[in-house]
Amino acid sequence: MEMGILPEDATGIALREDEFLLKDATIDPTAFIGLYNIYVRPIYRYIYTKVGEAKQAEDLTAQVFLEALESLPRYRHDGHFAAWLFSIARHKVTDYYRTRHEGIPIEAVRGETEKAEPLAGLIHEEEISRLSGYIHQLKEDDQELLRLHLVAELNFGEVARLTHCNMETAKKRYYRLITQLREQMEVEND
Repeated sequence: MEMGILPEDATGIALREDEFLLKDATIDPTAFIGLYNIYVRPIYRYIYTKVGEAKQAEDLTAQVFLEALESLPRYRHDGHFAAWLFSIARHKVTDYYRTRHEGIPIEAVRGETEKAEPLAGLIHEEEISRLSGYIHQLKEDDQELLRLHLVAELNFGEVARLTHCNMETAKKRYYRLITQLREQMEVEND
């Protein structure tokens, strides 16, 4: 498993790791690099889906970590460091939009796909395009839920904290959205 936010079934381990790293970082700011290494990729991916420009996403990601480092003495560790960090990212993106730009689709941040056969690659791209259309038809809150869970790789507890609902509600909304998208894709394929 790559370094990053641990799966939901290992949340306790992730929280303990964050707790140790936070404690070290409050004593020695250079120890903040451990937290940075865990969260930089999910934060960047999340911001990139919102702004669509690699350079701007890099700049905003740097701003997020700078603000987090500067705010660390005031952070009250309650086991939700990832949610706190992503709330900073959301604010940075909001500030960015006050001055310009539209978001880009959630599917813009997808991993490199291996295209063994050109036809398979073409079919995959067409499916992504159709899915993109369906995602754009969703309410912004639903798109945000998908971004936080799929792109930023936050677990449902962290998503719930950021979206101001309980974990079960976040799970139900997510699975309902996935089912809705799957059904739309199947109807179109018939």
